[in-house]
Amino acid sequence: MSPAASGNDAAPQAPADVPVTVSIRRRVDPARFDEATHWVQTGMDLANEYPGFLGSGWVRAHAGSAHWHMLYKFKDAASLEAWEHSIARTSWLLEGEGLVLESHVVRRTGIEGWFDDSQVNAGPSALVQPPRWKQAVAIGLGFFPLNVIFTYLVTGVDPHWNDIPTVLRILLTTFVMAPMMTYVVMPFITRRLRPWLQKAPKKKA
Repeated sequence: MSPAASGNDAAPQAPADVPVTVSIRRRVDPARFDEATHWVQTGMDLANEYPGFLGSGWVRAHAGSAHWHMLYKFKDAASLEAWEHSIARTSWLLEGEGLVLESHVVRRTGIEGWFDDSQVNAGPSALVQPPRWKQAVAIGLGFFPLNVIFTYLVTGVDPHWNDIPTVLRILLTTFVMAPMMTYVVMPFITRRLRPWLQKAPKKKA
């Protein structure tokens, strides 16, 4: 089976202007781990050369595990499409024929993508998406102080800020806070909350 193939792939159409994270679970031939490791790293190096590439990572559940979990992110759908339809990636996938026995691909965009950093770096236990309520708490912890700081700054710099029409004021606030949340605040929050976000739920007796 081709490394890119899967009967369970989920690849919904992503919005054009938001980062897209691709999550891949692959089952690798246990007899060819060394070859597969080199192949995976080669793919990451190739993707890194393409415009819009934001990073990647991969983990195994334990030494010798045949199931490998990988993530990579591009800044928008167009950048991801350029990589996925490139000759370099096509050639790379062909080189992996026989190394990967099956794969499952999922794409995520928007808010859920904020939590990918903790998933890539926290190890095997991070392969499960944090529950929605934890995501909501993390987003609130990032949004509240950023909103307070922004409000104090703009009212201090411009005493007439509150005289601006409400809709325009909210629009300006959104233009500033959305990129700050996406590229600065949420990556910081998810790194700091990583142990809590990735803590396994208690099993019921």
